[in-house]
Amino acid sequence: MFSLKNFRAADVKNDVLAGFVVAVSMIPEAVGFSLVAGLSPIVGLHTAFIIGLVTALFGGKPGMVSGAAGSIVVVLMSLAAQHGMGYVLWATIFAGLIQITIGVLRLGKFIRLVPLPAIHGFVNGLAIVIMLAQFHMIAGQGPIMYGLVALAMLVVVLFPKITRVIPSSLAALIIVSAVAIGFHLNTLRVGDLADISGSLPSFALPAAPLTLDLVKTVLPYAVVIALVGLIESLLTMTVLDEMGGKKGNTNRESIAQGAGNTICGLFGCFAGCAMIGQSIINFTSGGRGRISGVVGAILLILFVVSLSGYIGLLPVAALAGIMFIVCYNTFEWSSFKRLRRMPKSDVLIMLSVTLITIFTDLAIAVISGVIISALVFAWQHARIAVRSRNQQGDTVVYQLDGPLFFGSTTSFAELFDPQQDPQNVVLDFAQTRVMDSSGVEAIDKLTTRYLEAGKTLRLRHLSADCIGLLKQAGPFCSHELDDPDYYIAEDDYQASDKKVGEESFTLRT
Repeated sequence: MFSLKNFRAADVKNDVLAGFVVAVSMIPEAVGFSLVAGLSPIVGLHTAFIIGLVTALFGGKPGMVSGAAGSIVVVLMSLAAQHGMGYVLWATIFAGLIQITIGVLRLGKFIRLVPLPAIHGFVNGLAIVIMLAQFHMIAGQGPIMYGLVALAMLVVVLFPKITRVIPSSLAALIIVSAVAIGFHLNTLRVGDLADISGSLPSFALPAAPLTLDLVKTVLPYAVVIALVGLIESLLTMTVLDEMGGKKGNTNRESIAQGAGNTICGLFGCFAGCAMIGQSIINFTSGGRGRISGVVGAILLILFVVSLSGYIGLLPVAALAGIMFIVCYNTFEWSSFKRLRRMPKSDVLIMLSVTLITIFTDLAIAVISGVIISALVFAWQHARIAVRSRNQQGDTVVYQLDGPLFFGSTTSFAELFDPQQDPQNVVLDFAQTRVMDSSGVEAIDKLTTRYLEAGKTLRLRHLSADCIGLLKQAGPFCSHELDDPDYYIAEDDYQASDKKVGEESFTLRT
């Protein structure tokens, strides 16, 4: 958990102050997401406390903040409406167990498969979503609200030029609150959103009995919750890694998220995950260690239990102003500068993920980005060609160039004309590889075409892994071994004939 090495008082001070700002900023979102799901606001606050504390202590990225997230609430809405809170709790428990399993199996590393344009699109889309949420909260509140929001933004921007003793976001919260409370301004307060007073969460098994029908109902939701939560959490970690500091541990974060969600389900709360807005607030406020997350979680539950009356007086304008600056800092502005120099495929991926994030949800956006990237990659590499064609007597040797896989099988088949080629045909794979079963099938079909024309087809310079795939290619493919850099296991092959200066091996079936 905590390391006492290089432990400095200045770091503790920054973490504590940043934790206070994070705790206050999480209240509106936790309350709002609970109401969206049709649940009590206290449920969302308890979720933010439990998963925030667990991930702060055991997560893979110190300083990353977890809580009640909108992306997960969207998944839970229909389950809560149709089956009630008992099913939501079981879905939360199962989702946590799935996330723990993913972490134990060390599958968190697959977040690296998300390309950089998709990450930029995710960040940009999420920044816009957060900004639109602030507009929704302050819309129609009058000039006082807008003036206080502007004041909060101004303090966040200018305060660091005066002093960095306390985070500028905390300074904005204090100054705007002092103005609103001191002058008795009629403006929206945190307490106007919902009653946030309550007690500590207590252990209780879900009321719905665990039956096979229940498992069939909640398991699909649990899988989606687990994947959405991990995608958002691990992408948030990637964003913070790019902002600086030690690289996070994705598998450890997966286990911590899973443990936090499992505990949430056992204490009457719904699932949560990392929150990019609060994480960036914490990071930019100086909260780089685990203390900031712990302080934020403890203060949050303290506000609920003992200080709800005072926290309820804080103006929403202060939080909205802080979040507007967070949105500005979160947006990947440099991506616009790169648009002209980016490949068109990367531009398409980034813009697609941005728009899908805004109009649907994060999970669909990221998955779409990965799928689009994979299709673009396949299309760009679906090129196989004949580098050279050398004919001597009744033998012709084709030197191939490019990978042979599902995307290039059609062009591969069009390269050859069995009717026009001489009696013996050799395909040289020194500059290419057979990547999948589609490539194997293409070779098998080409072999059949040459056999039907009464001619032989041989494959040369196959690597060991390619030969392993070609075991399914049929009994008619002969593999010539005339390059010592390519290894063929004699246990798998038997000699069929010999030529001067080279050995031939026929594939067993």
